[in-house]
Amino acid sequence: MSGFPSDLFAGKRFYVVGLGKNGLPAVHALTAMGAEVAAWDDNGSARAAADGVMLRDPSADDFTYDAMVLSPGIPHLLPKPHAVAVRARAAGVPILSDVELLYRAVRKAGSRARFAGITGTNGKSTTTALLAHVLAGAGMTVAAGANLGPAALSLPLLPDDGIYVLEMSSYMLERLDSVRFDAAVMLNLSADHIDRHGDMAGYAMTKRAVFDRQTADDLGVIGVDDAGSRDMAAWLRDRPAQVVTVSGGSKADVWCDRDMLCDADGAVVNLAGARALPGAHNAQDAAAAAAMALFFGAARSDVAAGILSYPGLPHRQQRVGAVSGVAFINDSKATNADSTARALVCHERMVWIAGGMRKEGGITPLAAHFPRIAHALLIGRDAPDFAATLAAHNVSHEIVETLERAVPAALDAAHRTHSPVVLLSPACASWDQFTGFEQRGDRFAELVEALRRVA
Repeated sequence: MSGFPSDLFAGKRFYVVGLGKNGLPAVHALTAMGAEVAAWDDNGSARAAADGVMLRDPSADDFTYDAMVLSPGIPHLLPKPHAVAVRARAAGVPILSDVELLYRAVRKAGSRARFAGITGTNGKSTTTALLAHVLAGAGMTVAAGANLGPAALSLPLLPDDGIYVLEMSSYMLERLDSVRFDAAVMLNLSADHIDRHGDMAGYAMTKRAVFDRQTADDLGVIGVDDAGSRDMAAWLRDRPAQVVTVSGGSKADVWCDRDMLCDADGAVVNLAGARALPGAHNAQDAAAAAAMALFFGAARSDVAAGILSYPGLPHRQQRVGAVSGVAFINDSKATNADSTARALVCHERMVWIAGGMRKEGGITPLAAHFPRIAHALLIGRDAPDFAATLAAHNVSHEIVETLERAVPAALDAAHRTHSPVVLLSPACASWDQFTGFEQRGDRFAELVEALRRVA
């Protein structure tokens, strides 16, 4: 972590639990800033790989720390708190996210750099990457990360005119204490991570924490394309921040009108030229990014140029190749039905690869889009559940269990059904067969390339 004083956290003691994507960078960064840092991971191989880290078994620890950094995936409340979280809470040790400590470090170092926080059930990664791309193209100093890309405590110290663009998961939002986002957005709300937050109301409460501590000088951006977000928009209007509503197709403060992104001052950009941003959901993401970029001082021309030049993200409706005239689309990031719906509406006719570890509701919410599916190939643990839903709606399908079987079978099905597209959009978590959606998407791309070479 570059630029922070080496004595910034001198005399502070932190305990980091979970030595993965977030935890290990937190250990190294806090140590580099002068703190005493102990760490732990329940996984022995993760502990073995943590060279130079002071490991301390929580069962034999006195828990005299200024704070504990708990990796996002480890629960501290629901569905059942991890034992280490129980001990920390009993000892009065605050449980924080690495974003909280980044914010404290930036302010303690004397920087007035601004912070943008992006959340929502879907679209937050695209909006985060798009906003960072637009701001960088406008000549601003930007660092992007948190739930997307580099861990928060891997980011450098920015100067006063710098901007941190941070993707915020609900897991991160529930562990903030002092962070104030100069610009915050909540894009949309649909059922996800309900086990972690108790119910939909608990999930919504966690998401709206992105607006906590905002003042009249700050910007609150909120989507209005779903009922949950509209309810939150009504709540937000009673808060101090300036409120901007965004939509991918309905009138709002920033909205898309037949491909034209508009605001009160007129047209911003024609999204027909933004090839990496297809569909109404991406139009909403673009509206949110535009609202925040304009708030941060980007010129309208730079906002338009940035949106048009945005290259897109891997695993998000990413075209990975074509075989015998059939396009293969990697949308592995679609880990719930709502996200998959956003991909299905972009194609009139397709062969669909889906499955894995289902979320609440399965694929029943996608029934309105089933007529677009010429044939479905189902993989993963909950393929039988998906098969039952498709059978009830008379959708042609088969269970193939693995991606290795699904990709060649999809090409055959595309030719047989005259479908121009094979879409991997699983509507499921990937942990039954992969380490994450990234590995799933990478494997899909490898299989497509292997098929292309022999076709």
